[in-house]
Amino acid sequence: MKKRNLTLAIALLLAGCSVTPDYEVEQTIGMDQIYLNQADTVTSSEENTDHWWKGFNDPQLNQLIEQVQQQNLTISIAAQRIQAAKAYEQAVSSFNIPTISLGAGGFSYGISEKDPLLGGIVSGIDNPLNGQTIDLVDRDQYGFMVGANISWEMDIFGKLDALSQAASIRLEQAEIMQQGMVTLITTDLIHNYIQYRGAQERLNIAKQNIDEQHQTLDMVKSLVNSGYGSDLDLAKAKAALAGVRASQTVFETAEKVHLYRIATLLGQHPSSLEGKFEDAPLPTVTGKIPVGLPSDLLKRRTDIAFAEREMAAVNQELGASIAAKYPSFYITASPATLAKNADDLFSSGSSSWLGVAGVTWNVFDGGRSDAMVELQESRFKQAGLRYQQTVNDAFNEVETTLMTYGNSMMFHEQLAEAAEQSQMAVTKAKSLYQAGLIDYLQVLDAQRQDNQVKDAMVLAKLNVANNLLLVNKSLGGDWQVENQPNGANVDNANAENAGAENADVNSAAASKVAE
Repeated sequence: MKKRNLTLAIALLLAGCSVTPDYEVEQTIGMDQIYLNQADTVTSSEENTDHWWKGFNDPQLNQLIEQVQQQNLTISIAAQRIQAAKAYEQAVSSFNIPTISLGAGGFSYGISEKDPLLGGIVSGIDNPLNGQTIDLVDRDQYGFMVGANISWEMDIFGKLDALSQAASIRLEQAEIMQQGMVTLITTDLIHNYIQYRGAQERLNIAKQNIDEQHQTLDMVKSLVNSGYGSDLDLAKAKAALAGVRASQTVFETAEKVHLYRIATLLGQHPSSLEGKFEDAPLPTVTGKIPVGLPSDLLKRRTDIAFAEREMAAVNQELGASIAAKYPSFYITASPATLAKNADDLFSSGSSSWLGVAGVTWNVFDGGRSDAMVELQESRFKQAGLRYQQTVNDAFNEVETTLMTYGNSMMFHEQLAEAAEQSQMAVTKAKSLYQAGLIDYLQVLDAQRQDNQVKDAMVLAKLNVANNLLLVNKSLGGDWQVENQPNGANVDNANAENAGAENADVNSAAASKVAE
């Protein structure tokens, strides 16, 4: 008894050993304290922690974002992937604990008299004293049994623990993917909403331009009829009117397309949004963009966090492959009660048991286990290179979007000056016309040019808004509103910090297995 307890104690002490290699992140990319294209006039070094789109001051947009994060089917699918990952993690983790199964039943069997081992006992032997046959064992046997089977593999080298850790990391990845999906869907919604409002403004400008072009055409017709105009002037006026009418069709189409896209993102039929949106100006954001430090990207961006977690998961799978080369220790036990009659199952003397403690070791497999280790090592190196590539792409994306956003702001400011001058030209033309110094045709021409500049201003605003959207998307941040239903709410802290758990936040590159 003491020997069995000593053996079990040694096994339990050894169960904490692990052959899973550690890995570290190499410092191959130096992070500056500021971004290369960060302009003090449009950005701030503070970390982006709040929902940036609230700076648009558009209640309709805020409501749509809440709805899309609750109703979008793609986000709901991602939430179900999290539930599947949780179930998988629980299933894999269960291998670390003993498995217990219960059973009960009755049995009946007959022994053949021709059986080479037991046949002679069943057929009986002759008594030398009286010559009678003595039956040692009845040919027909039956009975009842109630028992259990207990089995446990002692995870001495950490194979099962490594698989459990890998499953847990896969769950983290599912949460990170869901968070990334929230970012993509929210980005898509904001983009389409901005484009929808922009199409509305451009449509209103086009309608105003059509009215003014009608006036121009009527005036040209009058001049032609009176002999002061030419057919060329008339053709130009008709062409200008036809061009503006064509643009109206384009803007109406764009308005419908973006409205239908919003409905799709909400998981609704397009007709459900018809007439739901009142006319509103194109939303604009004032103030600086909080960009934070470059190192903040490691914990904010979902693609970087996912890539780092992929390294961690593959590293655990590598550890499981290494542990598979070592012996496996197991314990099984089968306590039961066995009796010929059911009434005697729990009586004294009916108990029986079987216990086994053993070890298995695959000493030769043709190099299969070594090949599996090499395969996992190669997968880990690939994951490290993908992590490095992801970080490089992330920083390049941030620099590009910051540069594009800054240039779009400069273009908007320059165009605003042109719009101011164009409006002054219209005012001046009206004053000259009222003084009798020019004809009204020049006033209409000034208004046409002003409408063109106004349309260009809307395009410039759309460009600024879309670049602002891309900047905030590239910076990561918190894109998920509160109170997500149906399991869609993700632990943002886990998702954000997952990428930095085994990484130095001042480095961002490939990892390797510690030799």
